[in-house]
Amino acid sequence: MYTTSPFNPTFRAIIIMDPTRCTNTVSLRDRNYHDGNVAHGFNTNNFITNRTNDTAEIMQWLSPLEPHNRHQGIRGDRCDGVGNWLLETNEFQQWRSGVGGADEAVLFCHGNPVVGKTFLSSMVMDRLCDHIEEGNIAVAGVYCDFREQEQTAANVMGAILKQLVLQESSIFGSIHKAFVKAKEECGGRRPQLRDHVLMLKTAIATLPRVFICIDALNEFTSKHLPDLLVSLVEIIHEIPSLRVFATGRPHTKWQLTKFFYSAFIIPIIPKTNDIEKYVERKLQMDTELHAMDSSLVADIQRTVRERKAET
Repeated sequence: MYTTSPFNPTFRAIIIMDPTRCTNTVSLRDRNYHDGNVAHGFNTNNFITNRTNDTAEIMQWLSPLEPHNRHQGIRGDRCDGVGNWLLETNEFQQWRSGVGGADEAVLFCHGNPVVGKTFLSSMVMDRLCDHIEEGNIAVAGVYCDFREQEQTAANVMGAILKQLVLQESSIFGSIHKAFVKAKEECGGRRPQLRDHVLMLKTAIATLPRVFICIDALNEFTSKHLPDLLVSLVEIIHEIPSLRVFATGRPHTKWQLTKFFYSAFIIPIIPKTNDIEKYVERKLQMDTELHAMDSSLVADIQRTVRERKAET
């Protein structure tokens, strides 16, 4: 039986971005049905029901966002090997090592639309999860989406918190107490951003290393983005071992560096090899591939290489 003990890294890797793997009953629709962070009913949200009957309610209380839904859809569309160049950069290796403390806590990758920022975020989360067995670490991630009306700083921090709660059993007790107390006040109060920050500090402090990944900061509402960044600054200041990976469009860079002036910055420029792999996969998945002969496929691939060379 799986447990949430620090000595069971396999279980941690399973529940990091897919806590529904721990449910008694899970109903899944096609991944394209859900393209955001908020669940629309096809995830049962029963989570680890043997802990407490209140678990599902507590998870919803922490945040209505469900990043694992988006993550599973994205990782299913990812092309193996594409984006591996990022993992080999000195900046990524230095950031991941954690030796730089708070000064090197943030890695920000920026790029224009459709260069693959979200795929890179998904890949980074999975690669970090692959190394969980190396130590008592945790990984949590969120995909920003401008269409989500419930995407506030408080809900994003809450979504990160509930991923950590599911990974570390010692955290759950304090969260449960806070939930019970809030439920008895004014007919039930939801946590505010300040509450989430305090609870996150407690949760992160229980683990030697925590990685937080936030995709598409440019899709986070400008009204709430400063609140999110200020909250992360506060947590990193107190817990310098925390690592934050983020992506966004180029214009988001100045907003982030205003709060994290020493952040690692990597521009995302599609590699020719990555583009060729992606195009090849799309051609293979074409439902009307029979309409193409080998000459047309070769022409498409050649045109892609020529267009890339022109940029």
